[in-house]
Amino acid sequence: MIYCCDYISWSSKTGETLTKGKTAMSTQTAKLVARIAENLPDMSTAQMQGWIENPKRLKQVLSVLAEVPSDPKAWKRITLGTGIKDADGFRKAINDSGMRVGDWANDILGKTAFSVATKKKDVDLVVVSVEELGFKDGARLKDIYAAAKKRGLELCPNEVGPELRLQYEDQSKGEWVIIGMEPITDSDGALSLFSVEHDGNGLWLYTDYDSPDYIWNGDDRFVFVLPRK
Repeated sequence: MIYCCDYISWSSKTGETLTKGKTAMSTQTAKLVARIAENLPDMSTAQMQGWIENPKRLKQVLSVLAEVPSDPKAWKRITLGTGIKDADGFRKAINDSGMRVGDWANDILGKTAFSVATKKKDVDLVVVSVEELGFKDGARLKDIYAAAKKRGLELCPNEVGPELRLQYEDQSKGEWVIIGMEPITDSDGALSLFSVEHDGNGLWLYTDYDSPDYIWNGDDRFVFVLPRK
């Protein structure tokens, strides 16, 4: 089937962009146009002509598409409740794997707020930047979490921090992700989140600090749980 839009048509069979005249459209844009055409509601000829003759209003209606985020996709699946029973078990497992635990990550591992699942459970994780959640210039943690919730995401159990460190052995050098979790208060009274990083010294479980007025950068990347449907 061929869907046409002015000078462009896209073949849903071949995925090719067909160009007519001087106007060109990317394949991805043509696919979106085709998908919109497939899902148009039933309209009379007069209604269609009305939209054709009022492109400004049509643009306003279609602009909603840019404001509605697409469904998040799973980035990585990890297992919780792997048999490691406590903070000491995680410290040993991480060190035995040739990875490292930062001083403050080590500190909050030992807090009573840190918990470990007693039963094995797989969880799907999503990585999303603060900017992708709608905050180009950064945002407070509570606003980041609220925006993630609106997208159907959930906070991570804090066990995701050390388990992701253990199960993310192929992390790219220079990558750093923050665990979207309820902060754990460290021994200095700071609100801390686990972070998983591959820096020049290897694979690490670190922490990042938060405070009520702290603004996280737009390019900070958080890990959340994607609930299974």
